[in-house]
Amino acid sequence: MDRKLKAAVTVGPGHIEIQEFEMPTLGKGAAICKVLMAGVCGTDKHTYSGETVQYKGTPDEFTIPFPIIQGHELVMEIVAIDEEGARNLSYDGDELKVGDRVTICPDVVCGKCWYCKNMPSYPWCEKAQFHYGHNRSCNTDKQLYGGFSQYMYIEPGSRLYKVPDGLPNDLACFTEVMCVTYTLEKAREFSGFSLEGFNFGDAVVLQGTGPLGIAHIAMARMMGAGKIIATDISDYKLDIAKAFGADVVMNVETTTPEERIARIKAETNGRGADIVVECVGRPEVFPEGLKYLRKAGMYLEPGNFVDCGTANINVHEICANNLRIIGMNNHTHTKYKTVMEMMLRTKDQFPWDRLFSHCYPLEETEQAIRTSMTKESMKVLINPWATV
Repeated sequence: MDRKLKAAVTVGPGHIEIQEFEMPTLGKGAAICKVLMAGVCGTDKHTYSGETVQYKGTPDEFTIPFPIIQGHELVMEIVAIDEEGARNLSYDGDELKVGDRVTICPDVVCGKCWYCKNMPSYPWCEKAQFHYGHNRSCNTDKQLYGGFSQYMYIEPGSRLYKVPDGLPNDLACFTEVMCVTYTLEKAREFSGFSLEGFNFGDAVVLQGTGPLGIAHIAMARMMGAGKIIATDISDYKLDIAKAFGADVVMNVETTTPEERIARIKAETNGRGADIVVECVGRPEVFPEGLKYLRKAGMYLEPGNFVDCGTANINVHEICANNLRIIGMNNHTHTKYKTVMEMMLRTKDQFPWDRLFSHCYPLEETEQAIRTSMTKESMKVLINPWATV
């Protein structure tokens, strides 16, 4: 294993440098992994743009600590691991070894707080140790805590998941994103109430058809959604939405809010959607999304993971229409294996290859993030071993 390695370091908003690091020494219960591929997440774009506060208003609130190695949607190969790490780092209880392909939950939780004990399916820990690619600077300890690097250091307490044979590296990178779509499973839990939550045949609207929106379309279709309607500013992305199962698509740049609301009501027998999912990641789309709903409809909010400001809403409309608003922070870390097996089973059912629009070498990480902000991109990948 080489003693020198490269990583893309975000030294501040809008500024990324390729820097050289020493390979860290393996500690007890830890692992060192070679990063095979990493995906650019919406949170990576926010950090690059200077929107740096996450978990605002919670005990786990933090501001991105620069300089930092970003990247948390990963597929890696284990290159060093001790006996304790081999026994304990796999969430699913697999005995890990050098050469295994793995992905990782970005969140290292305490396992002891009230949320870890009572809501263990989600990393809602109020005493989280740290979050890979988010809140541990490369100036600290083992340095390599993000995926935009040739290697990553895996601390004890992390959760690794073996990647099934036959699952391509790009789809393995998409596992964490697909786990966010369990937002729809949370909505299903409310279906025990009359006309509440997400029921078979329900009309679902997706605001935003980037990677997270497409993932929700696929999940909604598999869960038995009826009509699926999608909105976005990009015809390129809306075309992919149709390929994944959207029945109706609308470009918000060529339609008015009134036209979109009227169209959604027309497509739902005059009532409005049963479920709306916000996947844009901007607060300004929130008020309009509420107007898409029928009475007692449910609005799911997984998109505004980063603090990007406020939205102006009329609270009376929420009361008058009996609306249900469900904020869903983060993803379910219990379903990585399930999601990877699902993507492998449905490789001929959905055009998964269309999710991945660009792949850049590590030296072009900044360009990768900039490209991911354009209308003509979907999931942008970084291959740390590709040549320029």
